[in-house]
Amino acid sequence: MPFVTVGTENDTPIEIHYDDKGAGRPIVLLQGFPLTGDEWDEQRIPLLEAGYRVIALDRRGFGRSSRPLGGYDYDTFADDVDAVLRHLDLRDVTLLGFSMGTADIARYVGRHGTERIHSIAMLATFGPQLAARESDPVGFGPEVFEGIKAGIIADRAQYLENYFLQHYVADQNLGVRVSEAKLRRDFISASTADGWAVLHCVDAWQEGFHDDLPKIDVPLLVMQGTEDRNIPIDFGARRIKDFVPSAEVHEIVGGPHGIGVTHTAEVNPRLLEFIGE
Repeated sequence: MPFVTVGTENDTPIEIHYDDKGAGRPIVLLQGFPLTGDEWDEQRIPLLEAGYRVIALDRRGFGRSSRPLGGYDYDTFADDVDAVLRHLDLRDVTLLGFSMGTADIARYVGRHGTERIHSIAMLATFGPQLAARESDPVGFGPEVFEGIKAGIIADRAQYLENYFLQHYVADQNLGVRVSEAKLRRDFISASTADGWAVLHCVDAWQEGFHDDLPKIDVPLLVMQGTEDRNIPIDFGARRIKDFVPSAEVHEIVGGPHGIGVTHTAEVNPRLLEFIGE
């Protein structure tokens, strides 16, 4: 299996796993919490069929990547992405991120620039922040994040089950736009993640990207559902143009957080068109 070594912990290599298929212009997929690079079928298969090279990463602590004690912050996540791009010497790349993966992209650009990047697409974006602060009150209060961490510590399995019901707005979409089998698959995948990683990703969610987003100087496509209950669209897509005025923003009416699964008919055609531009 393909891995990139990005450091060591207790003399043990820290490795990032990636799946690499195809031979065209590279598209790098950065998945959201608490999923892995395997949960991209709805976009990966159409991209491969369109002739692209598609590389999907597993975040540290998730999937087949290493599970170190440290590094669950966006500077490190961005550096992990950079290590893979440099290892494969990828250029003219489209970065496609979902949810937490969109914040990886913002911080990647903030730290490493866009020399290797052709374009960026974000699904269910973080926007400039999730955590409200005195200088920018749009976001969740600290009690929300502490409640999430308490839920993970008390019963991680129950937290993850509830997470995916919210992720897909199951009370509206289950059996219509998403199957029970898909929820089970996502739950099983998420359940294999390292518990420490799941817990400490919540700390990373409280970082801000106000200084990173304005550094995006390549074409940017943003798509988000109007019924996103994980990241309200007012926190995410509707704020992007304040930081990247040239961004193309699409609101998917009725879409939940997991629009890449539930609303492929709306997401994929424009996504493929954008990537081909």
